[in-house]
Amino acid sequence: MSAPTTPEAVVDLLGLVAYGELLAFDRMAADARLAPDLRRRAALSEMAAVEIGNYRRLSDWLTALGATPDDVMAPYVGPLQAYHDSTEPKDWLEAVTKAYVGDAITDDFLGEIADRLDEPYRRLVRDVLHESRYADFAAAEIRAAIETDPRVANRLSMWARRLVGEALSQAGRVAAADRGALTALIARDGTDVQATFRRLTANHTARMAAVGLNN
Repeated sequence: MSAPTTPEAVVDLLGLVAYGELLAFDRMAADARLAPDLRRRAALSEMAAVEIGNYRRLSDWLTALGATPDDVMAPYVGPLQAYHDSTEPKDWLEAVTKAYVGDAITDDFLGEIADRLDEPYRRLVRDVLHESRYADFAAAEIRAAIETDPRVANRLSMWARRLVGEALSQAGRVAAADRGALTALIARDGTDVQATFRRLTANHTARMAAVGLNN
């Protein structure tokens, strides 16, 4: 039997996910302005509203656990903001590729950690990770663009490789952050961190192939 999840580990992970949701809202709201038409702009704006709802849900849980959300999120501002600053999309297709590739590998990483939590926290984190409709929307946009102009695949493949490199570096910075409880959670039950990163990379490769991008 595994030892129970420590309250500190729960708070640390919820803080990390909460800040990720807040950033997701900010980014989707900005990316919506890159949309080529009102239908797509509205779709992304609706998804941004879901993200801020997720943030509020996590914030309420943190408050109920006796934590101050701003304080708990603060240690993650640097590495997460650095990722988004270094991967600012220049156009709509780069924005949806970032949603499909970058967000997905980040969610995979958070999901791996969440699976080491006790209930109900495991289910909470799993529930608020990006919904499949967001990934489905982004994948459809990428496939349609490649079908219209196959040359787009090379540009987006290069962009996706940059995204995954930055995302894995970000995950490494989070894993190495000076947050003892979170670090212990990541390594809980003798978890092989390198094996975790190999699974993240394998999932990424499958996602790339599914939309016609080269890994």
